[in-house]
Amino acid sequence: MPEASTSRVVIDLDVPGPTISRHLYGHFAEHLGRCIYGGFYVGEDSPIPNEGGIRLDVVEALRALDIPNLRWPGGCFADEYHWRDGVGPKADRPSMVNTHWGNVEENNHFGTHEFMALCELLGAAPYVNGNVGSGTVREMSEWVEYLTRDGDSPMVRLRKANGRDDPWRVPFWGIGNEAWGCGGNQRAEAYADLARQYSTFLRDHGDNKLYRIAAGASDDDLAWTEALLKAVSCLGCGREPNNIFQAISIHYYTVAGTWEQKGSATDFNLDDYYQTLRKAQGIERIISAHSALMDAYDPDRKIGLVLDEWGTWWDVEPGTNPGFLYQQNAMRDALVAGVHFDVFHRHAERLVMANIAQTVNVLQAMLLTDADGGLVRTPTYHVFEMNKGHQDAVAVPTHVVEQPLYDSMELVSASASVKDGRGLVSVSNLDPVAPLDVVLDLRGAAVREAAGRLLTASKPQAYNTVDLAAVAPVPLAVEPEPRGLRVTLPPHSFATVSLVL
Repeated sequence: MPEASTSRVVIDLDVPGPTISRHLYGHFAEHLGRCIYGGFYVGEDSPIPNEGGIRLDVVEALRALDIPNLRWPGGCFADEYHWRDGVGPKADRPSMVNTHWGNVEENNHFGTHEFMALCELLGAAPYVNGNVGSGTVREMSEWVEYLTRDGDSPMVRLRKANGRDDPWRVPFWGIGNEAWGCGGNQRAEAYADLARQYSTFLRDHGDNKLYRIAAGASDDDLAWTEALLKAVSCLGCGREPNNIFQAISIHYYTVAGTWEQKGSATDFNLDDYYQTLRKAQGIERIISAHSALMDAYDPDRKIGLVLDEWGTWWDVEPGTNPGFLYQQNAMRDALVAGVHFDVFHRHAERLVMANIAQTVNVLQAMLLTDADGGLVRTPTYHVFEMNKGHQDAVAVPTHVVEQPLYDSMELVSASASVKDGRGLVSVSNLDPVAPLDVVLDLRGAAVREAAGRLLTASKPQAYNTVDLAAVAPVPLAVEPEPRGLRVTLPPHSFATVSLVL
């Protein structure tokens, strides 16, 4: 093995930054491939243990992540989904064709009530994405009423007739999805007017306050974000934005190849590896650019930035339906997740929510399932679990002041937070071949105890199966050092160090 590189990470434990919203650890479940059917939902007659058709092993695994919110029903599917088709007796629900994902028939057995039951089992806040592309203002307004209104009204009576007396609490509402593409191929200014219109009729019922999220840009399309900002504010006018919608979304995928040939999740070389991590680090530039633009129109940061689709996107596994987006998940994917979270923590003052795409069996999934009851926790799952202590903690300044480089690419990623007398440091060694000796230069607080955990594998291509957990957390030795603590990280590894202050 090559000689170890060295790094020093300065962490100011006594300098509070923004709070890291737990919603930055959100998830995404679309009617796509086997995410819903066969993933979350197997039906009440399945031999796989379930509650109302919802897989209980999936629920148990996700509850261990403290999953804060779940976005549904899409994605592109949201803009062809009509919610009334998914309520009432299952035998009476009309079917539809999922034209976006595999051109398969959707029987609507998993609908509004099933989704809300899933969120209750998970302890997660629902994030409902409404239909702007092929729906109507009335349709989405009535969905809000159906879900959240108490007392008596047409939608309340319909909900009660379908078996639910009490309203649900549904805070997050997406006003369409990717309106620039699958959500209608709209122009930015045309969609901005629709976002204002739809938001006006998405009412707060009782004490359920809506957080309305306008469908934003792909990657660095700043013109789209600016059109939405102009719809509620003005540049240099010195007034607060109109409180019409409360956030703007963006989407960013780590695609190392081209859209036509994205590459394999598990069969890749070192050049592919570096290209992937370099693309993942690009999320810093994307969030910084949109944040800077938003600061110009909204200097007091009243409008949140939401990254409600992110993750790696590879070619589908051989022999699977190309419209189902089923891919494996390797140690490389875990490092992509670690890099993203470090960036999210640095931008937590503006970035208020993020949703990985997707939770089960699709793209950079937490879990992979099979029809025989098998369940796999992916390497990415373990990053979410190891990092959950950052949820609702206070970010503290973290500076990587010494580190190895590869062709100007930084090979160390880190972030830290404090909460309730404890600290959590996350650090990744992105070098695929050399170990890394890291000094955690801890300042501003005395550390009474420290414990480390490590996620790595024999190679960055390693992944988990039902029969073999090749990538799983293990203890990491943490040694005292005059400036704080020292850890040694193997190549291509992610680690956390928990502190008692």
